[in-house]
Amino acid sequence: MTVTIILLCIIAFFAGLVDAIVGGGGLIQTPAGLILLNNNSVAQVIGSLKIPSFTGTFFAARTFLKKVKIPLARLLLFTSIAFIASFTGSLCLTKVSNQFMKPVILVVLVIIAIYTFTKKDFGRETNNETLEFPWYKGALICLALGFYDGFIGPGAGSLLVLAFISWLGFDFIQANAHAKVVNLATNMGSIILFGLKGAILWHIAFPMAICNALGGIIGSRLAIMKGNGFIRTVFLVVILGTLCRLGYDVFLH
Repeated sequence: MTVTIILLCIIAFFAGLVDAIVGGGGLIQTPAGLILLNNNSVAQVIGSLKIPSFTGTFFAARTFLKKVKIPLARLLLFTSIAFIASFTGSLCLTKVSNQFMKPVILVVLVIIAIYTFTKKDFGRETNNETLEFPWYKGALICLALGFYDGFIGPGAGSLLVLAFISWLGFDFIQANAHAKVVNLATNMGSIILFGLKGAILWHIAFPMAICNALGGIIGSRLAIMKGNGFIRTVFLVVILGTLCRLGYDVFLH
């Protein structure tokens, strides 16, 4: 068991690193958890992995918020909606299968990958210097992707980044800052639900949380230092990874 925890901690560090840069750390952490903890139920594995995801996102968010200032009213609105939506999504996951949604998401991600790859200036520069926009647009993003994170999960952080860029005109750094605080709320919604159901393995979740947090700190500083071009490249890699993961679920699993 000690070897398993050490391996999961190493994986959690790299998941936190990637997640801080552009989201999608779950693509590394979740499959590894399901493989290495195969004697536990899926709910226990997913519930336990939400703890390191939260800590890594927390420290990444703190770093990004030093660079991008988000008004308190917007912060409260976005996180409240995302929390409720994620909790609802996780609750639905305990009642029904999410398999019917995965082919739809697969098609959407193919379109996203093509769009991002062909549009060379995507997310490199902001079209919204003031970070102002109709509040309902941001609320809809948090509602839809908050539910997605609780119900399906893979690539939710990357989809948040994409939505903030394409619909609100942010660059990658601005979008990342907003995505991280929303992701904190979605993780918390799922953690509370799984915690109430007693589905968290705390002896595994805590050491992974420390390593994921370290990855989050390093990844967020790397993203800010390297800038939008670097984040765009990692974003494309993560979207392609999400495609492979969902493709496996749809066609092979």
